[in-house]
Amino acid sequence: MDSRPRETDAPGDPANGAAPPPAAAVAAAATGGVEITKPRNDKRGYRRVVLPNALECLLISDPDTDKAAASMSVSVGYFCDPDGLEGLAHFLEHMLFYASKKYPIEDSYSKYIAEHGGSTNAFTSTERTNFYFDVNSDSLHDALDRFAQFFIKPLMSPDAVHREIKAVDSENQKNLLSDPWRMSQLQNHLCDENHPYHKFGTGNWDTLEVKAKEKGLDTRLELIKFYDSHYSANLMKLVVYGKDSLDNLQNLVENKFCDIRDIGRKPFSFPGHPCSSEHLQILVKAVPIKQGHTLRILWPITPNVRCYKEGPCKYISHLIGHEGEGSLFYILKKLGWAISLEAGEGDWSYDFSFFSVVIRLTDEGQEHMEDAVGLLFRYITLLQTSGTPKWIFDELQTICETGFHYRDKGPPIHYVVNISSNMQIFPPEDWLIASSMPSKFSPDAIQNILNELTPGNVRIFWESKRFEGQTNLTEPWYGTSYSVEAVPPSIIQKWVAEAPEEDLHLPKPNIFIPRDLSLKNVEEKVSVPFMLRKTPLSRLWYKPDTMFFTPKAYIKMDFHCPLSQSSPESAVLTDVFTRLLMDYLNDYAYDAQVAGLYYAVKPNDTGFQVTMVGYNDKMRTLLETVIGKIAEFEVRVDRFSVIKEAMTKEYENFKFRQPYQQVLYYCSLMLDEQAWPWDEEFSALSHLEASDLGNFLPHLLAKTFIECYFAGNIEPNEAKSVIQHVEDVLFNAPISVCKPLSPSQHLARRIVKLEKGLRYYYPAMCLNHQDENSALLHYIQSTVKDPANLDARVENFLKMFESTLYQMSDAEFKSNVRALIDMKLEKYKNIREESAFFWGEISEGTLKFDRKEAEVAALRELKKEELIDFFNDHVKVNAPQKKILSIQVYGGLHTAEYQTIVQNAPPPQSCEITDIYSFRRSRPLYGSFRGGFGQMKL
Repeated sequence: MDSRPRETDAPGDPANGAAPPPAAAVAAAATGGVEITKPRNDKRGYRRVVLPNALECLLISDPDTDKAAASMSVSVGYFCDPDGLEGLAHFLEHMLFYASKKYPIEDSYSKYIAEHGGSTNAFTSTERTNFYFDVNSDSLHDALDRFAQFFIKPLMSPDAVHREIKAVDSENQKNLLSDPWRMSQLQNHLCDENHPYHKFGTGNWDTLEVKAKEKGLDTRLELIKFYDSHYSANLMKLVVYGKDSLDNLQNLVENKFCDIRDIGRKPFSFPGHPCSSEHLQILVKAVPIKQGHTLRILWPITPNVRCYKEGPCKYISHLIGHEGEGSLFYILKKLGWAISLEAGEGDWSYDFSFFSVVIRLTDEGQEHMEDAVGLLFRYITLLQTSGTPKWIFDELQTICETGFHYRDKGPPIHYVVNISSNMQIFPPEDWLIASSMPSKFSPDAIQNILNELTPGNVRIFWESKRFEGQTNLTEPWYGTSYSVEAVPPSIIQKWVAEAPEEDLHLPKPNIFIPRDLSLKNVEEKVSVPFMLRKTPLSRLWYKPDTMFFTPKAYIKMDFHCPLSQSSPESAVLTDVFTRLLMDYLNDYAYDAQVAGLYYAVKPNDTGFQVTMVGYNDKMRTLLETVIGKIAEFEVRVDRFSVIKEAMTKEYENFKFRQPYQQVLYYCSLMLDEQAWPWDEEFSALSHLEASDLGNFLPHLLAKTFIECYFAGNIEPNEAKSVIQHVEDVLFNAPISVCKPLSPSQHLARRIVKLEKGLRYYYPAMCLNHQDENSALLHYIQSTVKDPANLDARVENFLKMFESTLYQMSDAEFKSNVRALIDMKLEKYKNIREESAFFWGEISEGTLKFDRKEAEVAALRELKKEELIDFFNDHVKVNAPQKKILSIQVYGGLHTAEYQTIVQNAPPPQSCEITDIYSFRRSRPLYGSFRGGFGQMKL
């Protein structure tokens, strides 16, 4: 696939060498002189403002928003780290958030944001650091005042230094066994040591504490020095999003941010490319943590940002990453060599960039790596020699323009981060568009990039566990084992010549590009779904678009098949079936996703589910194709083998899941009566053959009921017509694959009921003993403390919170209630958000479509005394009605503590779970509203 984001490019890190605009331009901008291009259906107001301290701001006024947000992008990243203090910029990101001179209490900013319905975060990249938050819209003024102080008078107190270095180190620890982090750093390592791309940007205890002390450095003083010399208003870009008018937002920003100092810091730039000749024409074999084979082919290229209106990388990545007939992936998949392919611009700045093609190989593909690379270069030659057809650019331009103008409204916090990053790169008129919409067809620009994708310019990274014991080098920061060998152009030309002769060609025109973007005139002006159609075969819920007014629709179809979860074998076979179905659809339906019509077929806890979302114009065509594939499904042995191999690797990699993910798995296994253990599913998979799926499928579909939800820009008669067609194809054909499900056979997912006043606990060793992290069900990670210690800390917290709750003033209680009400009343921003809520009620069978309003009504009546009574009965330590399940996953560092807890007798009022399945069978179950032809309404 084309690896670029569909609706807008991800924030990049170019060094913006532009000087501050002259005074006349600033004045014009401050009075709204710059025309910012925005989507045609975007009703929000935008204004660019430059403060006297050279801080450039974008104000966004959205009278309909429930959430306000802000983002500050600072043109300082880890490329600026001093030599020998790796991670200093990242450490500064952590330290700034704690306290300021005006608000000296540590964490008061985060506490304020959390108490007013918001969240905070930050990230450090190569050339940028971004700080951002969102909050309930009526709390923006106070939140901005706290936020601004980090850039005016941060405290960076000495007592926070050690704690935050440990936080940085903990962040690094959790990444040490992550293949994406490891391989990214290996690419950084194998480049010019004098270029900052070579650096290790995260930092750890060793770089920020141990080595700093060895050099006689005080990390805090170095931090303050770094802040004073690097952070300057003229290097910052601020976006503020609120419901106030633009004039009020401007007054607010001018008052809050005018005191950020401007030292006239020249923008940092890092000229030159990270790779010299010695870092090209290389083949790097690396050993990953997880099973699987990945081939990464990289070329240094001219950054696309220098000609983003021409968009040459977008054009090339569209073709190399295509998955339709005649594409590189189509051929590799047909040969049984590839599981996936992605192509696009990778790491980039204004000064350098890489174009990458990433191929996940099958076991057979691993044996044909040279042929795969040969076919890739043969396809590039095809592009170089077949010209640059303008119709392909026109298609891309149409898709991108439609995507921009009908872009879904998303969370303001994501919007402000994206735009503040764009402000560091693009001129004001393109802050919203960025590089997402090419507008100038330039065959020369496309050809220039293609001419850089040569054998003489290539870096090949080949990852596989099969290279264990065959490498002789180690990357210093993550410990990745690797080796390097030369691949001169003559070798690659030999691979090209010896690759199999296949019919590689350009894609056909995309039939899924929407042409009809008109809005349907639907008479039903309802605010919640209603049942539009009901038969013994299916039930159709319908909700027209009365909020968003976009030419998009949302479809969910749950196929309830009781056999799907009847055993580990059934669960695995259902999974294989849905993956094969997606595999068969890909050649035809890949174009739909390119054009903004997304689909998925996945297993769920009652069978399998078909989801579609996007432009409604060609949605019926795609849905009928999916249903046709289900009706005509046949097992292809070659594709079954590829899917089985991919699933086998996923099961083998289960033990590499992070401890908190393992905790959640154990929780589901204990409480969900129909959950099967991964090792039993893995064992079942290992014995399956293609004939087993062929035998299973008629039985799976022999008893089926379809629960459907249609929402958005679709008329009720069309929705009914579609479902009638589905029934005709699947149930009413002369030889039908599906038979109706009898009322007694509907699956009802039921959950284990825990005993009141009793604490159940389940200790387990982490499946990967190399992982030093431990986890508790409360989502805490730790390398320092074992889970039992963390469990004790949870109880200590509850004791502390008990006194906090008792001492809470009426005003503070009401403030917290108001914040929760505001969160619950937050309006849906797009059809996906609205449909996710309504579908949740339908799929669970509760049908309480006014749930949020009912909860808000209860909150408005809630008294502090009632909350305290609830806490005393259900939450506090030793509460009589309390039900506790403590799942403790012990990391490799805490083996001794694990042995202690399993050998000791359970404490009073506690029960150790030693056998998950005996526990699950012995407990009563909660009732369920799911399933059944006639549903009860809660």
